[in-house]
Amino acid sequence: MPSPIGHALAGIAVAWTSDLVPGARRMVPGTGTWYLRAGGDLTLLCAGLAAAPDLDLAFAAHRTMTHSLCAAACVGLLAAAIAADTRRPIARIALMCAAAYGSHLLLDWLGADDYPPRGIQALWPISREWFISNADVFRQTARQEIFTRPVILKNVQAIAQELAILGPIVVGLWLIRVRALAGLAPRVTRRDHLPQ
Repeated sequence: MPSPIGHALAGIAVAWTSDLVPGARRMVPGTGTWYLRAGGDLTLLCAGLAAAPDLDLAFAAHRTMTHSLCAAACVGLLAAAIAADTRRPIARIALMCAAAYGSHLLLDWLGADDYPPRGIQALWPISREWFISNADVFRQTARQEIFTRPVILKNVQAIAQELAILGPIVVGLWLIRVRALAGLAPRVTRRDHLPQ
């Protein structure tokens, strides 16, 4: 299963992809801080939501209810309620947060899993069946004996592979998003033009 770094990158990718969908976007003009141009708190939230299902490691119920489509739907409903209360675009925020959480399920489904039962209970509570793609797109990470040399090497290799796969996607989305932000700016100031 992927590392929290890989999951966070997927959450950022979801946040930036949602900014490209027409509608009430959350873009800030190019004069804002880097943090605001990157999407601010909502992008950070999506990164956190994408890594959150693994919090179940603390409860000995790993890859069950928190790794289900039902959990992703609950996150979406909670996000919708918060968006409504704060007068933000309800559907956009709800879908963005649910998709960020759901990206964790997708990456785990595509990842290697050496610990039985293999996979995730994606349809919990309707089904207790375990699902995995067997594609092994992402390497297995290790969580036992985490500070030993073999485990550190294994995890560094897994993170390097995640960066190689997800890094270009995130960079590409950033570039597309910056271009969209520039194209959607209500007015371009004189200092943004090259001298003629």
